[in-house]
Amino acid sequence: MASMEENFPRGGIQKKPAEGKTPKPKLERDNLFDVQHEEKSQKRKRSQKDQGKQQESKKRFKADKEAAAKDNVMIIGPLTIEALSEEMLLLGCIKEVTDYELAISLPNGLSGFVPVTQISDAYSKLLTKQVAQGELLEELNSLPDLFSPGTLVRCIVTSIEKSDDGRRSVKLSIDPKKVNKGLNSTALAAGMLLSGSVMSVEDHGYLIDIGVTGTHAFLPHQKAKTYIKALKKGPDLKIGQNLNCLIVEVKNEGRVVCLSIDRSEVAASIATERQNWTLSNLLPGLVVKARVQKLAPLGMKLTFLSYFTGIVDFMHMDPEKSMSYSADQVVRACVLSVHPTSRAVRLSLLPPFLHAGGAPRQLPGQRLGAVLEEATVKAFYKQFGAVFELDDGTLAFARLKHLSKTRKSFKPGAFKEGCKHKCRIIDYSLMDEMCIVSLKHQIIEARFLQYQDIHVGDVVQGKVVSLKPIGMQVKVADGIRGLVPSIHLSDVILKQPEKKYNIGDEVKCRVLKVMVLKCEPQQERLLLSFKLSSKPGPEDKWKCTPKEKQEVKYQIGEMVDVKILKKKDNGLEVSILEDEDNVVAWIPMLHLSDFVATSKLLWHCLQEGDVLPRVMYLSDKGEHIILSRKSAVISAVQEQQVVRSFSEIQPGMLLTGYVRNVMPFGVFVEFPFGVTGLAPKVSMSDKFVTDTKDHFVVGQTVIAKVMSIDEEKQRVLLNLKVSECSSGDSAAESFALLNQYFEELKGIKDLLKRGEPSICELVPGKRVHLVVQGVREDGSALFSGCSATGWTVTATHYHLGGKNIAHGEKRKALVLHVDALKSEVYVSLREELLKQRPRQLRENSQHSAVVQHITEHFAIVSLGQTAQLAAVPIACHFNDTFRFDSEKLSVGRTISVTLKAVKKNHHGVLLAVQGPAKRNVFVRVRNESETALEEMLPALKHSLSTGNLVTGTVKSVKPTHVTVAIDDKLTGSIHASRILDEVPIGSFPTSTLKTGQKVTARVIGGRDVNTHRCLPITHPHFKQSIPELSIRPSEKEGEFTAMLNLKEETSLKELYSVGQTVTCFVKKYNMLKNWLEVEVGPDIRGRVPHLLLSLNTKVLKHPEKTFKNGQAISATVTGTDATGTNLCLSLTGIQSLEQGTISVGMVIKVTPHTGLTIALPGGKTGKVSIFHLNDTYSEDPLVNFKVGKIVRCYILSNENGKIQLSLRQSRLNPKINSKVEDIEITSIKDVKKGQLVRGYVKSITPSGVFFGLSASLLGRILFQNVSPYFVQKHSLYEKYLPEGKLLTAKVVGVNRKEKHIELSLLPEDTGMPSVLPESLGLPQYGAEEEKREADIEEKREEPKLKKKRRGNIENHQEAKPKKRKICPADENDSGIEVYYREEEEDDQEEEADKKKTKVKKPGEAPRLQVSMGFTWDEDNAMDIPVLDQKEESSESEEEEEDMQSKLKKRTKKEKELEKQKEEKELCKVEAALMDPSRQPQSADDFDRLVLGSPNSSILWLQYMAFHLQATEIEKARAVAERALKTISFREEQEKLNVWVALLNLENMYGTEETLMKVFERAVQYNEPLKVFQHLCDIYASSEKYKQAEELYQTMLKRFRQEKSVWLKYASFLLKQGQAEATHRLLERALKALPTKEHVDVISRFAQLEFHSGDTEHAKALFESTLSSYPKRTDVWSIYMDIMIKHGSQKEVRDIFERVIHLSLAPKKMKFFFKRYLDYEKKFGTAESVLAVKRAALEYVETKSSLADT
Repeated sequence: MASMEENFPRGGIQKKPAEGKTPKPKLERDNLFDVQHEEKSQKRKRSQKDQGKQQESKKRFKADKEAAAKDNVMIIGPLTIEALSEEMLLLGCIKEVTDYELAISLPNGLSGFVPVTQISDAYSKLLTKQVAQGELLEELNSLPDLFSPGTLVRCIVTSIEKSDDGRRSVKLSIDPKKVNKGLNSTALAAGMLLSGSVMSVEDHGYLIDIGVTGTHAFLPHQKAKTYIKALKKGPDLKIGQNLNCLIVEVKNEGRVVCLSIDRSEVAASIATERQNWTLSNLLPGLVVKARVQKLAPLGMKLTFLSYFTGIVDFMHMDPEKSMSYSADQVVRACVLSVHPTSRAVRLSLLPPFLHAGGAPRQLPGQRLGAVLEEATVKAFYKQFGAVFELDDGTLAFARLKHLSKTRKSFKPGAFKEGCKHKCRIIDYSLMDEMCIVSLKHQIIEARFLQYQDIHVGDVVQGKVVSLKPIGMQVKVADGIRGLVPSIHLSDVILKQPEKKYNIGDEVKCRVLKVMVLKCEPQQERLLLSFKLSSKPGPEDKWKCTPKEKQEVKYQIGEMVDVKILKKKDNGLEVSILEDEDNVVAWIPMLHLSDFVATSKLLWHCLQEGDVLPRVMYLSDKGEHIILSRKSAVISAVQEQQVVRSFSEIQPGMLLTGYVRNVMPFGVFVEFPFGVTGLAPKVSMSDKFVTDTKDHFVVGQTVIAKVMSIDEEKQRVLLNLKVSECSSGDSAAESFALLNQYFEELKGIKDLLKRGEPSICELVPGKRVHLVVQGVREDGSALFSGCSATGWTVTATHYHLGGKNIAHGEKRKALVLHVDALKSEVYVSLREELLKQRPRQLRENSQHSAVVQHITEHFAIVSLGQTAQLAAVPIACHFNDTFRFDSEKLSVGRTISVTLKAVKKNHHGVLLAVQGPAKRNVFVRVRNESETALEEMLPALKHSLSTGNLVTGTVKSVKPTHVTVAIDDKLTGSIHASRILDEVPIGSFPTSTLKTGQKVTARVIGGRDVNTHRCLPITHPHFKQSIPELSIRPSEKEGEFTAMLNLKEETSLKELYSVGQTVTCFVKKYNMLKNWLEVEVGPDIRGRVPHLLLSLNTKVLKHPEKTFKNGQAISATVTGTDATGTNLCLSLTGIQSLEQGTISVGMVIKVTPHTGLTIALPGGKTGKVSIFHLNDTYSEDPLVNFKVGKIVRCYILSNENGKIQLSLRQSRLNPKINSKVEDIEITSIKDVKKGQLVRGYVKSITPSGVFFGLSASLLGRILFQNVSPYFVQKHSLYEKYLPEGKLLTAKVVGVNRKEKHIELSLLPEDTGMPSVLPESLGLPQYGAEEEKREADIEEKREEPKLKKKRRGNIENHQEAKPKKRKICPADENDSGIEVYYREEEEDDQEEEADKKKTKVKKPGEAPRLQVSMGFTWDEDNAMDIPVLDQKEESSESEEEEEDMQSKLKKRTKKEKELEKQKEEKELCKVEAALMDPSRQPQSADDFDRLVLGSPNSSILWLQYMAFHLQATEIEKARAVAERALKTISFREEQEKLNVWVALLNLENMYGTEETLMKVFERAVQYNEPLKVFQHLCDIYASSEKYKQAEELYQTMLKRFRQEKSVWLKYASFLLKQGQAEATHRLLERALKALPTKEHVDVISRFAQLEFHSGDTEHAKALFESTLSSYPKRTDVWSIYMDIMIKHGSQKEVRDIFERVIHLSLAPKKMKFFFKRYLDYEKKFGTAESVLAVKRAALEYVETKSSLADT
């Protein structure tokens, strides 16, 4: 046994029999629910490996059985975990893939794992980047996307860790840098097979990391195609993907290698001596040819690659051939492992490994855990175990430990060859291709072997393993552990569970949840519960039902009735009624109502079996269907005020949703249809947010405003501030909430009646007689006498009203509130309440009221005069959830309320909302008619009257007004319109004043402090208001005439007439109402509707960006709004929507196959048909139009209030002669016979296909003109000609009287492919025609009969139109009559004959005329087809007749073919000319292009290049000359480009003389310096250095004052290597150039020298310059930059040390110190960084000491 343990351990030292049984790696994950996942998973994997290895090893024991075990025989045991060491290379097979690691099966049943950080360098960088950015990266793929189980990988052992219980876990890496570290670039050779990892994806392939420094490996796309296809993981390889790479080619001594991963090439690869493999770089996975050297009992020894030896253990000998190996036999083998120190090589002879890139056979999923009745012993090895043959012929191995219950009970005699045993498969080793089995009785009988065997609802027996804060760990079976969360330890929460449970106790639990993810068994976990009260019944199993089985029959938003199955702590489990499948769903508790308190109360009152009506289907994400009863959410869905996807979200939208999660940084809100957004902390509330949890709870209903969207990351930012999300009428909103609350309460009351009928009679306001039970410490009293048992009745100290009460005393009390959730009734004994004087009150009357009781959502108040009870809402909005203590209502406080419901409701109270005083408590939402005086200005009595002059100081400047402090206590306001007499449009008048500025102003009115509304001057309370001032010079100095305030009786209409222009000031853009709010004066507001803001669509898309608050704009009055309080204005004048004008509009509806409905300015709407969307029709014309899109539109007609619009560019921009591909067809006059037209299929009827040519015109296509094939089933037409399909048709007949158009889609008419594909194999009409040809003669013998028949038919047709009205717009009626029936084939043929003979008449080739009717220039005349020339030259009709007779003599088929041929050629020409992507092919093409863009030098240069390719130099010259004449003289750069091209042409193909002539002309026409420089460059690039030298000399004389010339020449000389000449040139330059340029020139020369000359000389230049100009910080800076690039660290530090000791300005010194510090941080050490900081401190101290002295 001991030796067995050594050679083949069972996972470390553990000897517990239980461990051996472990069926699967997962089982070992004891500590699953602990936080340290990584350690756990490592242990688990490690143990698996160990077990696996032993089992497999026995598999191949057959072979050893034969070999006699002698002492002197070489012992070849399997690989053990002890034999593994760091840096050991192994071939492994991926067993499982999770997000954070790969589980690897290693040889001999070992296993290990690769953490996500050990995949490759490139992958690790992406991981680091993702962690740093905190957001998902697109290019980073998860491990399951990169790796598949069953793939072979080369691994290197990075560490072997030992856990407390003695198990070992093997940590591996597949990083090519580690695996291939034995290789260097010189050792690389073609044919080598290496591991590689994708580093980056390039245009033509992939850069692969093969881990060899100094080598770049490239994999072309071509070589990766087959691999990618077979892999089926997407169209590309992904960064981090591990590949088997075959070196195809080695270039530049191994610096560049070309790779292939082609499956066939890799599989055929074999390692040879030529590839220079050595023991230091030998890799696992290489396939080699080996020779058997020696056979041993447990394996054999091989030699390979001439001089290497390796061993094969019994587990890796091919079971098929294990008997037949002999010495010196040549076999193929695969390297399995290479030991780092001993260099021992292990090989495998198993077939899957003998071709590189192969994959071992996997065990079918259902086999794991299977119990096999009869497994036959194949071989028994006393040291290891037994090999069995299973029922399917595969081999299995059982370790010694698994052959019997205990070691003592083991009987070797029972395992002779051929014996049969019952066993169970507990694992499978991929690298050995063997099952692992166990014969232990307890494992065979075990109820659970793996997590997959356990189901939700099972009751299981287990043993307590440990107690943790999160719960108790229970061992259910060997290797299966579960967690009992602390809340499930008992029906009541246990504070000290360790008192109830001890480690080792046997316990019984119910399974709540099993997490088993197929590809990620690491995540197996089990949740258990001790709450065994519910019986495991069928309803418990519903969670297990895969979601696919519950087919989703419901749509989000659908209303259903449900029956409650089970009440759970956090919600209700319900079944949907009227559903035959009894689909089970879930209603979370907080989805029972919009109010948190109501949700809890309803949950409390509902019982199992109750039916809840009208519940909405909310989502089916996660485990099950979620339903909701939130009425706000339901109404939002029903009124379509929801977004179904991210693409529909627009900033400014108000959406109803519910809180999904509350985080410290904000609140996540989810909306119906699954869209989620984040409201950051700053946007959560108008109040300061300390803790987000104080403001919102999960599940709460909220209304959110969309602030912004990030389309790339699909993120939505929301605002939950009440000021942003409320409608503005807080009273109405809060009353609506209160009303809804009491409506829901009514429903709950009905439920309460079932259990406590008497309690429902207790309503607020009811007088009751009670008996005092006692007084509590806090002064409140307890009563009895209430009819409901189990309820407590209390009165607070305040509500005792100061009365002394004694135990047992009887008292009269008034019910204030009944709390059904706490079973409490609150009463009051106060006299003023008991003596209520109810009387009829008016709605909207205001009262003062005293707060008597406060609940979560409302307060009960008593009205002052009558003491009647009323309910007042606490919140004014769903989002208004938080108030500071100072804002909260308190009992006894007097508030002002406005009555809203004057009849008592079923709850016994009136309904009211808080009155004006409420403004202090709530965030006030201002009406638009109020000025935004942000500070509540104090109202003071003052003696000012209108017209007084006052002096004050500007206190604050806002966009539309300025606040002025007149004296210490009095504050006034100046409106933007009262600052300047003449306001420049676009200016910001308030910005002319500054805070603190003194102003003298005239009082022009007053403003009531509460409402901010302007008061008339005559108002008696004017003295208690804020003075409104003016500082207009005219009003200060002249007589004060401006009456600011409107009297009540004066209306805006009297003051402003329609069409009047006013100057107004932008207040804000209202996103909700889509209008711009402006102020004309302090008391006059206006609105500009969205579509009247501009005619520019860009402005309309983002109006908030264009109009800034406080900006002065000029607007035209268009009227007043409905209330008469706001002016309606326009910034685009008064829009007349007359025919022919252009306007802007917004798409409000998209109707498929019909067109758009567009909202126009002034509230009008217009229609656009699909024929007017574009000048070129497209397959899906409406695809670019979404609701809300802003468009410019042309008004086609405006009759009877119906407006027809066009969006065609030819209408909107008639000046731009853009090509109109599909011309407008307005009436039948626009259609000519023979014309080609495009349109959309309208409908298919028995009489043909109806085809829309325009909004009002339809054509009909007879079925025989639809396609050349005969179709019996008309459904085929519907399939291939759906409504809205775009087609090209030819007009074959026009009947103008009847307004009928006959069309054809036949390929010979349109030149397009047939609409019905040939592949359908339909019979052709033509086939029948040929038969009919033969019968023609017979038919002609009875012409009279025919005529008669035709006559009848014509009469029949004439009668028809009279009977019915022709309505072209009707889909089923084309308005086109049938001219002939299909029986009249002979007539058709005659007609066709006529048509064909006419082919060559000029009028009959309309498309020919279109394509050739306009010649580009005179030379093009020759392009007119020969056909036309013939027609023109034919002078007599005789010739024409001759031709016709010739045509007639030809057979019909020939004529047909000829016609088709001509048609095809024409179509080709047309299509080619119409193709926008077509490259010019001929001179004519270029001529056309340059005519279109005459000033484009690129086109001219391409034209020249076209001629040069054909070596037509003269033509290229001619083109250049033409270009110079054609290009406008203003386009200097374009002309210069052509001159440079001409110079290039002459330099390459001309003589020196022609070049100089062109050059002289170029100098005359362009800036001479530019031309000289270009010619120099041309000479230099064509290596004419002598000419360049001469030209530079000329330039130095001519442009000696130009610095650029000297520098260009210096650069040229340095490139030639003439350093000395450069030094001389510098001296000349300094003499020629002005002194102020010297420093710059020297530094530029020095830079050039650094780059391409003598660095020492360059340094000397810089040093000499800096000694003369030490304060030139720019030169110092350049010197530093260059030295950092080119110099040593010592030199750089020397320069910095010199600089920081200069006496420069502190600002400059700071800059240099900062640079020095950055340099040291990057290149220096911690000490050098400190030294710089010290130097900086010294500098500061010396400066400050100098300043002191």
